[in-house]
Amino acid sequence: MATTRAALTDEDIRTLLKGATADERAAAAQKLCRRIEQVPLTEEDRALAGEILRIMAADAAELVRRALAVTLKSSPLLPRDVALKLARDVESVCLPVLASSPVFTDEDLADIVRLGGAVRQLAIARRPTLARAVTDALARHGEEKPVAAACANDKADFGEAALQRIVDRFAESERVLTAVAYRSALPMLVSERLVALVSEQVREHLIAKHAIPPNVAMELAFGATERATVDLVDQAGRTAEVKGFVAHLNKNKRLTASLLLRALAQGHMTFFEWSVAELSGVPHHRTWLMIHDAGSLGLKAIYERAGLPARLFTAFRAAVDTYHSMEFDGGARDRERFQQKMLQRFLTSAQPTAREDVDYLVDRMDQVSLALQDEDMAESA
Repeated sequence: MATTRAALTDEDIRTLLKGATADERAAAAQKLCRRIEQVPLTEEDRALAGEILRIMAADAAELVRRALAVTLKSSPLLPRDVALKLARDVESVCLPVLASSPVFTDEDLADIVRLGGAVRQLAIARRPTLARAVTDALARHGEEKPVAAACANDKADFGEAALQRIVDRFAESERVLTAVAYRSALPMLVSERLVALVSEQVREHLIAKHAIPPNVAMELAFGATERATVDLVDQAGRTAEVKGFVAHLNKNKRLTASLLLRALAQGHMTFFEWSVAELSGVPHHRTWLMIHDAGSLGLKAIYERAGLPARLFTAFRAAVDTYHSMEFDGGARDRERFQQKMLQRFLTSAQPTAREDVDYLVDRMDQVSLALQDEDMAESA
């Protein structure tokens, strides 16, 4: 072992194997590892060096094992069996090797992901490159933080099935979904699913950067925001917090004409009144008087002051008139009857309306009709 002996004296080897203190053995270990990296080795030298490295990896002192891991973390000369032994060691020893060592196979890394826990998963997720065998294992077994890190790593090769599984597992994790959304390339089906799950800012990025058909983006965006908000309107209508609720929506630029029309189509007159008051800056009691004015000018004046689109005024006028024409007896079906009548009147009128609003209202009318039929059948049974 001439080359290795030139790199490390007999005294160094004795210190490495039998040094009195961990510090002495660690210094000798670091010296050997550096020389192994710097000096060309024959096959005989490499075999002998490997045996010495195995002794170092079994040293009782963490400091010695860490010196080995840190010094040879990126070296192709680290024997694979030694790397696997270090991968099972304490964190200070395993993490440098897991993050950088080129000697692991994809199967090795996938096994460590399955069995190694979040800390080891995170080190692997941040490696310079990740093959599909590893990303598949992360998709199946990874915890939230490592999965987000892997998704944010554009050198990680994810298949569509793995990304779909991640969206399934972490549908409520903003961290993971955002990391997926900001990948440089995404399958269309994954993009379409994300539009319905992520924040408005991330949704805009998806629509701008990835291949999402405009009609799908619009449908999913309405499904994720406006329809969900109407559900919240139902809750707000049963509390005294309608004023604060509409102020919050307006602050976040979600108090849209489409939302108001959809809410009004479901009979949420109180929500509509407070929304118009918020948008117009007119006190609620005055807004109420103008909306419910027996004449034709009050609603139009407050509507225009609220900055709502002229093309939809006829629809809002129809909704308010329908509300006034209804007789509410306080029964359980008041709102359903109002919704059905209002939707029929709105959909048979001639005013121009966005296609997505028409589709939504048709869907709502179908739901209301089915609900009324079910109640009728239950009463006659």
